Amino acid sequence: MTIHLHKGDLPKEAITSNLVAIDTEAMGLKFTRDRICLVQMSFGDGDAHLVQLDREVHEAPVLEGLLTDPETTKIFHYARFDVGLLQYSFELMTAPLFCTKIASKLVRTYTERHGLKDLCRDLLGVELSKQEQTSDWGAEKLTKQQMEYAANDVLYLHRLKEKLEELLERENRLELAQLCFEFLPVRAHLDIMAGEEFDIFKH
Repeated sequence: MTIHLHKGDLPKEAITSNLVAIDTEAMGLKFTRDRICLVQMSFGDGDAHLVQLDREVHEAPVLEGLLTDPETTKIFHYARFDVGLLQYSFELMTAPLFCTKIASKLVRTYTERHGLKDLCRDLLGVELSKQEQTSDWGAEKLTKQQMEYAANDVLYLHRLKEKLEELLERENRLELAQLCFEFLPVRAHLDIMAGEEFDIFKH
C-alpha cells in the first residue's frame, strides 16, 4: 500500500478508474459547525489518495468533478454523512453512489453489526483498527497513524461492494438498494436543511 498525500485538490493523473472508494474526516459530526478536513480515496489498486483541505478555501475542481461525474460510481460506508458533509462544504450533489452500510442493512438482517470494522471482519476476514477515529483531523500535519487510519477506511470498500452485491442479488434486493442509493443525496440535503431528526415520512 502506498499513501499519497495531496494539498487542496486531487491531481488529475490520480484518477485511474470510474469506481472510487471515498471517505471524509471532519472536526466533528455537525455539518454547520465542524469543517471538513480530509477526503480520502482509493481507485481499487491498493493505493490511497488523501486530499487535505485548507481551513477556509473549499475549491477543489478535480475532486468536485469526480464527485459529480455521472460515469464514476462513488463507494462510501455510511454515505449519508459523507455525502452531506461534501454537499454542505462544496455545494454539490455526489452521485452516483454505493453505500456499503445500507447494503449491509438490507441484506445482513441476521445481525445489528453493520459498521465498517464489522463488515471487514465478517466478509473479508480483515481486522481494522479504529483508534484514530476521534483524533484531531484539523492539525496542519497529519501523523503516520492518522494517514494509515484514513487509508484503511477506503482500501477495502471495493471488495466489500463486490461481496454485498452478491448477497443483494442472491436475496433479490439489488434494485431496492439502488433506489436507496439514489435517494441518499436528497436525504443528506434534508439533514442539512432540517437536521438528522427530521423524518419527512412521519405522520
